[in-house]
Amino acid sequence: MIGAMDANFSLQDIVRCHLCENPDPSLYCSVCLNNICGACKSKHTNLGKSKDHEIVLFRKRRYTYKCPKHSTKICEMFCEDCNVSMCDTCDSSGEHKKHKQVDILKRFEFKKEDLQTDFQELQKSIYPIYQEIASYVARQKANVYQNSQKLTTVLNNQGEKWHREIDDLIEKLKSDFEELDSKHLAVVVKQEKEITTRISEISKCIVELETLIESTDVRLVSSYKSKNAEFRKLPPKLTAYLPSFIPPNINREQLYQQFLSLSKLSFKTEEHGYTMNCPVLSPPERPMMAKPRIVTDIATHYTDRGYNNLLNVSCLTDEEIWMHSDTNIMTLYDLQGKVVQSIKTKSGHKPRGIAVTKGGHLVYIDSYNRTVYIIFWNMIHEVVKIHEWEPISLCCTSADELLVIMDNEDHTETRIVRYRGEIEKQIIESNDKGRPLYLPWHYRKFLCENGNLDVCVTDSDAGALVVVNQAGILRFRYTGFSTNNQKLLLTGIATDSQCRILTADLNKSCIHIIDQDGHFLRYIDMELLVYIVYKPWSLCTDSKDNLYVTYTDTGRVRKIQYYMPKD
Repeated sequence: MIGAMDANFSLQDIVRCHLCENPDPSLYCSVCLNNICGACKSKHTNLGKSKDHEIVLFRKRRYTYKCPKHSTKICEMFCEDCNVSMCDTCDSSGEHKKHKQVDILKRFEFKKEDLQTDFQELQKSIYPIYQEIASYVARQKANVYQNSQKLTTVLNNQGEKWHREIDDLIEKLKSDFEELDSKHLAVVVKQEKEITTRISEISKCIVELETLIESTDVRLVSSYKSKNAEFRKLPPKLTAYLPSFIPPNINREQLYQQFLSLSKLSFKTEEHGYTMNCPVLSPPERPMMAKPRIVTDIATHYTDRGYNNLLNVSCLTDEEIWMHSDTNIMTLYDLQGKVVQSIKTKSGHKPRGIAVTKGGHLVYIDSYNRTVYIIFWNMIHEVVKIHEWEPISLCCTSADELLVIMDNEDHTETRIVRYRGEIEKQIIESNDKGRPLYLPWHYRKFLCENGNLDVCVTDSDAGALVVVNQAGILRFRYTGFSTNNQKLLLTGIATDSQCRILTADLNKSCIHIIDQDGHFLRYIDMELLVYIVYKPWSLCTDSKDNLYVTYTDTGRVRKIQYYMPKD
């Protein structure tokens, strides 16, 4: 890394050209470590013709380093596919042809942002949760000792009542309990050590991130790989069912049977026992506009009424949106209504739903063969084939997993399945009383993941928005309120950076906005916006919290601003 202070420069000096000593040089030679003004550039390069001078802008002088493969060259690009820095010789070699390349300084700035994000997540979210887990385990450990003392006292009192004829049985029971106690402590101590080790790893990672955040070493920062995904996988929650003793009535004929009433040691392991109930990073509160406004009205080729009914939208970036209709074509539009890309489904049948992964890849459900596909480099690849169930809609999660809502073949059950790749990780279908969370037999179901990891589903048949947490436990059902007993007819759903939930209501021609706990905040009345009764259908939001709305039978997409602009 070339970052050392120039030999001809001290803190009290004005920065000058090393040849003419004019102040404020605009250039810098990364090989000679000299400051150069524009007028002296040619003179400097002619001084040492045996050298391959590397002239860069003065402001970039501390952010350049030599290529590890070509020592006389300066790295100016970074190959994201190979995760290596590149010089112009690397680029011309063809080794990185068709790879995604970015400017090394931009990569440096992006990685600095990633470092700051990881640092904040570890420090403000993950580390405190592990501290809470450690506290929980410590309480479990204390309960072991307290329960041990309590049971020992009860056993001693009972032993005095039964006198000598049951002394042997008392001693046996004590021995059994001590064995259970030892096993219990062994399990709890083991988990305590695991949590302590993980906390130590996180602490070490925080220290390393603090160092990298302050570092100007492009090589180290660019090659940084986040461990936060590993740390987000919280350990299973261990709950011990502590042994108990119930003193029986003395019955000489049943002494042995009655005295063995010490319950067995057991544990319940919950994979989702610990959850992050709050957003990883809590953004500052943003006020909403008194009257939302339409920023852009995008006319698509779906504008003909009838067959080409625009069904789903999903933001790729803040400037481009994927859409599909009743046909077998999925189209990427920019905000001016220009077609950027079109892709035909593999089977030739219409897609059931679309979504965009964190990596920017389109995924869709093929309704014909009940398969979820992903598109890489314009090639369609199968992700998961669903058997005996019919997929309805899908979304991508912050962990790059898929949530797919589906009905069984006779349309009597509805469930959500979480997939990591083709592996089924979780099923969400019933509440804690075993009753179904969702009404089956309707294609109008949309879902999305909120920033607090809740799973939000619009169940139009039930007239409700159903929200469960990451573990699939019901948090609330939002059914709105009405003076004429007209239930909600909800379709599209989206969330924003404030973890607020937005959902389209066909009956009222409006958008409901509620907070992450199910409290109503406001409506966006579509009739007041466009002065015509349009029925909102599908929703999505971009990174700036702009809302995109499609309408039934219009083929138009409107970009709506509902938050006050940032300063």
